Amino acid sequence: MKRIVLILGLFATTVFGQASTNTILPIKSYSFNGIEVHSYDFKSFEGFLNKKDETTYVINFWATWCLPCVKELPYFEKLNQNYKDKKVKVLLVSLDMPKKIESNLIPFMLKKKLQAEVIHLDDPDANAWIEKVATNWSGSIPATVMYNATSRKFYERSFTYVELENELKTIIK
Repeated sequence: MKRIVLILGLFATTVFGQASTNTILPIKSYSFNGIEVHSYDFKSFEGFLNKKDETTYVINFWATWCLPCVKELPYFEKLNQNYKDKKVKVLLVSLDMPKKIESNLIPFMLKKKLQAEVIHLDDPDANAWIEKVATNWSGSIPATVMYNATSRKFYERSFTYVELENELKTIIK
């Protein structure tokens, strides 16, 4: 009987312990006009950069004050719509200041009718995490990471829709 209890205990610890390590939890959530944005420090955000499943991830770093970023957002939205049934996930990572989330970011999301998932990265020590996203990233935006289980690419540039889709096709093959 003791052996069964011990085995069940080890099994439960293993199963539930694994589930909790795969969970990415925000440090704060903001809500305004029915829109919710989750905010992460880099340690909690890092899990978005290293998922090992059958999905291809397109992660775009941007801000509402960055004109090239805003210009290319419709292309990420179109990519999100066109590839949503093909195991492609677009994640828009806002680098706006935390105090601007409710006054700028969420109204911007409403105005632009963003459908891709938008999250907020709130980690002021950018020098500590930029290199962890991509060793060749200077820190300027827009910047994009595309990856899946077999391939990873980083781009520190703006895209047209055709360029963005062509780069995605080199990864999803």
